[in-house]
Amino acid sequence: MKFPVLCVLIAGVLPLISTAIAKWGFQAFDNHNPREWLSQQTGFRASANAAQHNAFEAFPFFAMAVVLAMGLSLEPAILNRYCLVFVVARLLYLLAYLFDWATFRTLCWLVGYGSCIAIYTHLLI
Repeated sequence: MKFPVLCVLIAGVLPLISTAIAKWGFQAFDNHNPREWLSQQTGFRASANAAQHNAFEAFPFFAMAVVLAMGLSLEPAILNRYCLVFVVARLLYLLAYLFDWATFRTLCWLVGYGSCIAIYTHLLI
């Protein structure tokens, strides 16, 4: 059951990766008002910042699904599969955001969210 914990860790670090990309190079970065600075960015910086916000939004739903699945002893192979799908979907989501692949980004979001729904559904069956 270590793999799901690793996936939660990766999902928890994804917002920080997005932030690092948004702040890459620190051009005129204002560390006194970082949120204001980020809100004024465009291009890949704005996309990375938006991906950061979405990663923070997606994290609790996924983490809670994993905690419940482990606590209720969902079959490890099933949980591992959905955890892998979630993490891969979220990594691809970040890339899709950075490269402005809007339709693919939406698909990645749906796959990631769907993997969480699948975990909850298995727990209800």
